[in-house]
Amino acid sequence: MKPVRFIDLFAGIGGLRLGFEKAFKSAGLTTECVMTSEIKPHALKVLEANFSHDCLVGDITKVRNEDIPDFDFLLGGFPCQPFSAGGKRLGFVDTRGTLFFEIERILAEKRPYGFILENVEGLVKHDLDNKKDKEGRTLRVILEKLQLLGYKVSWKVLNAAHFGLPQERKRIFIVGTLSEKIDLTDFAIKKNQIKRILEKGLPPMKSKFADLLLNHFSIEELYGKSIKDKRGGEDNIHSWDIELKGSVTEEQKILLNKLFKERRRKQWSAEIGIDWMDGIPLTLEQIKTFYDSPNLKEMLDDLVAKKYLKFEHPKSLVKEHTVFGTKTYRLENKTLKPGYNIVSGKLSYDINKVMNPDGIAPTLVATDMARLVVPDGNGLRRMTLREGLRLFGYPEWFKMPVTDDEGFDLLGNTVAVSVVVSVSERLADTFNLSTLLSQHKSNQVKSLPVAAL
Repeated sequence: MKPVRFIDLFAGIGGLRLGFEKAFKSAGLTTECVMTSEIKPHALKVLEANFSHDCLVGDITKVRNEDIPDFDFLLGGFPCQPFSAGGKRLGFVDTRGTLFFEIERILAEKRPYGFILENVEGLVKHDLDNKKDKEGRTLRVILEKLQLLGYKVSWKVLNAAHFGLPQERKRIFIVGTLSEKIDLTDFAIKKNQIKRILEKGLPPMKSKFADLLLNHFSIEELYGKSIKDKRGGEDNIHSWDIELKGSVTEEQKILLNKLFKERRRKQWSAEIGIDWMDGIPLTLEQIKTFYDSPNLKEMLDDLVAKKYLKFEHPKSLVKEHTVFGTKTYRLENKTLKPGYNIVSGKLSYDINKVMNPDGIAPTLVATDMARLVVPDGNGLRRMTLREGLRLFGYPEWFKMPVTDDEGFDLLGNTVAVSVVVSVSERLADTFNLSTLLSQHKSNQVKSLPVAAL
C-alpha cells in the first residue's frame, strides 16, 4: 500500500504530526509528510531537529496551489489568538483569523481524503448570535465552508486531562473525511498526576520572591497556590501575605482582605454612578462602613506608599463606534471622587503558581509557563523544558534546541499529542476501511467480462 501522504500547516513544533504518525503506524499504515509550513524562527529550529523535511515552507499565503504536492490528509493547528480568551477575540477581523481560508483554499484545490484542525475552546462560541447557542457565527462559517467542499465534518472540545496528561487543556478538534463522519465521543478516560512527569533533585531557584514564599509558608502549604492580587479564594496568596512590597501589620492584612472583597460589590457602582466594574476604588467614608478604625486613613496611606494600594478615580465605561463594530473600554473619570483600590497584577511576579504534585496543571499558555514552579525537595524551581514536553505528551527523544524562554513560548501554543493520537486513530480506521472498499470495487470492475464493461 502507498504511504499516507499529509501536509502540516501552522506546524508549531510538530505536535499534530507526531500524534497523526503514531496513530497511523499503529494501524499498520506508513505515512509521509510532503509539506510543512511554519513561520516562527525558533519553531523551525525544533522542526528541523526532530523531523526530516522534503518540503519545508514558510508563509502558507505565499505558496501557490500548483506548488503543493498531492496529499491524503491536511493537518492544521491554525492560529488561535483571534478566538482566544487571552486575546482580543476579533475572529475573522484579525488577519490571523483569515488563515482558515488558506486551509479552505487548499482543500478546495487538492481534494484530500480528510483533515484534522485544532484550535482553542473559545472558537466554539466566538461571535454568538444568542448566549444559549451551541456555537457562534465564526465556527458556523468554518463548518459550512468545509461541508460545502463535500466533507462530512464533526467537531468536539476535548480535554487533555482525560487523555493521560496532567494538564487541564480544552481544545476544539474539527475533523472531516470525504467518506464518512468521524465519531469524536466516548474516548476512554485516562488520568495522570504532575508528580509522574517531574524530574527530581534539580537546583532550587534563588530569588527574593521564592525566599519570601518559603519564609511565610511551608512547601506543602504552597501546593496548588496561585500568587496574584487580582483574585481571592483559598488557593490564592496575595503580595501582602508574603510582605512582598514591605512590612504589613496584621490589622493592615485584615483591612486589605476586606477591601479586596468589598470593592467588587455592585452596590458601590450604583452609589458612585458608574457601570459596575470588577474592582472599584472606594473612598475613606465608604471603607469606614465595613472597616472602621481610628487610624484607618494612616493605614490606607501607608499601603498606598508601599504600593499595595493605589489612590485613583473610578473609571467610566466608554463606547466607541468603529468600522469593526462597537468598542468598549474604561477611562478614568476625574469628575468623580477618588478612592483606594488594590494594585492588581500577576505577570510582574517571579512566580504565578506553585504546582500541586498530586494534581494537574492549569491550561498552560505562553505568557505563564515561565512563571509556573514545582516543589523539588525543600525548595521551588521552574519547570524544565523536558517536563513541559511531558505535560503535552511529547516523547522522551524529542529535542528542543532553543532557549528556555523560546521553548516555553512554543509549548504554550502547542497541541496535546495524546489527544491527537486518539483522534487520529479513528481517522486511520476510517481511511483503512475506505481504502479496502475502494480496492474491492476496483477488483470487481477488473473481473467483469469485457462485454459488461
